Amino acid sequence: MFARLRRLRMNEKIRELVCETRLDLRDFIYPLFVVEGKNIKNPIASMPEIYQMSLDNILEECKILQDLGIYHILLFGIPKHKDSCGSDALSDKGIVAQTIQAIKKHCPKMVISADLCFCEYTDHGHCGIIDSKLQTVDNDATLELLGQQAIILANSGADIIAPSTMMDGMVFTIRKYLDKANFSYTPIMSYSTKFASAYYGPFRDIAESTPSFGDRKSYQEDYHNRREAILESLNDEAQGADILMVKPALAYLDIIRDIRERSLLPLAIYNVSGEYAMLKLAGKADIIDYEKVMIETLTSFKRAGADIIISYHTKELALLQQI
Repeated sequence: MFARLRRLRMNEKIRELVCETRLDLRDFIYPLFVVEGKNIKNPIASMPEIYQMSLDNILEECKILQDLGIYHILLFGIPKHKDSCGSDALSDKGIVAQTIQAIKKHCPKMVISADLCFCEYTDHGHCGIIDSKLQTVDNDATLELLGQQAIILANSGADIIAPSTMMDGMVFTIRKYLDKANFSYTPIMSYSTKFASAYYGPFRDIAESTPSFGDRKSYQEDYHNRREAILESLNDEAQGADILMVKPALAYLDIIRDIRERSLLPLAIYNVSGEYAMLKLAGKADIIDYEKVMIETLTSFKRAGADIIISYHTKELALLQQI
């Protein structure tokens, strides 16, 4: 006697009945990039159908997203003025602060996760204050600025604070600042295991955040290291993170599963720009059936253990589910 597992595959409706992993649009977050000015919708060659948008177009986009059933966004800002400390991110008149306020006024049901970092705001493109002697980010000096930035974002109406700098102690510091400012109910979705990855290339085009010198290997996670990657997320959980994250996703399904098995917190993944661009360009070249590969890829993230998927494919998924 042998198992006939094909019995449950012979009929489409039976396959649906026993399907273990399903994609739910309510689990998805769509990234948006705001720039200063009006009537701006800049296409990005390396990221087809993803744009830098001025505030007026961001508001229109949010209305479109809500009509599609998408109520979660991850917001990034690209200011005109950049300096060594990322001062635009430390101002309640800064581009992201103003955009959050406007979205909350015009689309109050939209849940805004605000990326908390400095690489888009600094003239050197790194994720914090530079230690001139070491020529890398000064961890502890950056922590204080992260705390200040978190208060500005929370005051502006951000629903979730999403720190992405990979500074040691960032969650502990941000939680301390938020609690002291009476934002104890504002959750932190930490980029808790964020690898120093080559998959970020197109993002740096749209966010204008390429480092002017060196790289980010002294603070982002080494992709060779499995145990250290797990430890990074467990450390952030101990410091008070409400949601953990693995970034990128596609080459790190093993790490997603590892963290899922060690933590009971909600787990997010970031389906990053390079992953998105590869599928887009392969589909355009007729190398793959784009829609089928997209769904298969997104399903792999859920199967690996992700509760939340941050993806540039979110709008396309919504449109497919309406067909």
